[in-house]
Amino acid sequence: MKTPVFAPGQTLGILGGGQLGKMIAIEARRMGYRVKVLDPDTACPAAEVADVVQGEWSDPAAALELALASDVVTLETEHVPFAVLAEVERVRTLRPSAQVLRTIQDRYNQRHFLHRHDLPQTRWANIESLGQLQVALGEIGLPAILKRRTGGYDGRAQVRLYAADEAESAWRALGESPCILEAFVDFTAELSVVLARSAQGEIRFFATAENVHKNGILHTTVAPARFSPGIRTWAEDLATRAAVALELVGVLTVEFFLTRDDRLLINEMAPRVHNSGHVTLGACVTSQFEQQLRAVCGLPLGSQHQHAPAAMVNLLGDLWANGEPNFLAVLAEPRAHLHLYGKRTARAGRKMGHITVLSDDTDEALSVAERLHAQLAERAK
Repeated sequence: MKTPVFAPGQTLGILGGGQLGKMIAIEARRMGYRVKVLDPDTACPAAEVADVVQGEWSDPAAALELALASDVVTLETEHVPFAVLAEVERVRTLRPSAQVLRTIQDRYNQRHFLHRHDLPQTRWANIESLGQLQVALGEIGLPAILKRRTGGYDGRAQVRLYAADEAESAWRALGESPCILEAFVDFTAELSVVLARSAQGEIRFFATAENVHKNGILHTTVAPARFSPGIRTWAEDLATRAAVALELVGVLTVEFFLTRDDRLLINEMAPRVHNSGHVTLGACVTSQFEQQLRAVCGLPLGSQHQHAPAAMVNLLGDLWANGEPNFLAVLAEPRAHLHLYGKRTARAGRKMGHITVLSDDTDEALSVAERLHAQLAERAK
């Protein structure tokens, strides 16, 4: 069967109008596509560059309205319910497919997928009652992390347990909902591989990224990661196996823990453009956002070549504590690029933008990014 190609001039539909949808839409508009997004907020970030179909992601009627007004549909979030995705897929090409999302969006399904395909991960157990949790703690050991099976991101919808008598409070904190329990991983670093897979099966990698999280939220990313070529190749191989097994079309991000004994364990996967791939916008010939568009539309993938080492630091709503930050120092740094998402309300922990820095040296790029962030944080005190 011939793979459909959606050319410039046609309409791309995006489920979600946040910053990821906005950055995909910018690339699509640059390449001559029309863009529509589904979002409950008509003033969402993507509204600056796309038409908005107002509606909740969980509303099949709204999603169908978006689909029928589009030629091909993609998404910026894996949290759109499977039933809604299936309804979209009934009338339009959806990439990645509803089945991919069904595997990814439920942590139980995702963990089973990794097990079936012999992809390395930490020990885990399915939890559907307090009794199961208490038994699993004895098998998995402590410390451990209890995560709600669906929803949650940036450290939300999860609780770390250090003692067996914390089980009941953790279970209640997560709403007594189906969860998975994961053994805590004593890691030395966090890595991510962002790749694109075309409808024809072509795969291209961006440089493996090295990430640092604070309070469960990504703080900095540097690429290429400062690890041996062997570790980077191993991570790429595992990510490739996952993408092929999923039969994914689009961008896939695979997050890894690097353990103290130099093993790679998959933490989680996201079938979409990703925060740790933001460095590709400006640092690479083709950004992750354009690569997503190319894959979804059936076009050949672009070059993933990276011009220079790069670092990114997230800008959270905490920096707006004393009003709009003064970004002049950032703009005065010739190696830095400021990206603000256009969100109307700043809240602690909310991603409002990011800074990327390009340099001849990875450590120098990270140092500059951290310095610029520190200056903004000082003014927010």
